[in-house]
Amino acid sequence: MSREVVILRIGHRPERDQRVTTHVGLTARALGAKGMYLAASDKGVVQSIADVADRWGGEFFCEDNVKWRTCIKEWKAASGVVVHLTMYGLNLPDIIGEIRPHDKILVIVGAEKVPGEIYGLADFNVAVTGQPHSEISSLALFLDHFFSGNELRNEFPGAHIRIVPTKAGKQTEEL
Repeated sequence: MSREVVILRIGHRPERDQRVTTHVGLTARALGAKGMYLAASDKGVVQSIADVADRWGGEFFCEDNVKWRTCIKEWKAASGVVVHLTMYGLNLPDIIGEIRPHDKILVIVGAEKVPGEIYGLADFNVAVTGQPHSEISSLALFLDHFFSGNELRNEFPGAHIRIVPTKAGKQTEEL
């Protein structure tokens, strides 16, 4: 069975969070997640992420208008676990060993203030340091720890473009 990690983005405000939420989705895709549920209506974010996935390859979905409570309930009913990234949780290095054995993980990434109910619904409240910082960096570090760095070598089938690693400069290749 392959691992399924999906992001649930809550608290997204379309008028001010488009760029950050798009970057949450792009980070999730690049670092091994299978998709992102967006608990708001924002077709622009969905389209931006779909465009990147189409050009750069791989299987990644982005679905908006998701009801977060229903999403969490259905995820748990399907034997998944819920990880909430928050600076108030248990520190990532101390808890990742308990999370890593699970194959179906929903990672909640908040934008504005997260409803208190989330802390009780999550199986794991995980802190990436106890300091304020970006939800994008929290997600990146969580995924890197979860996949033990192996996600950095992921292949993205169906790509139309790829970066050619070079010591200096920028080089891409059309496929």
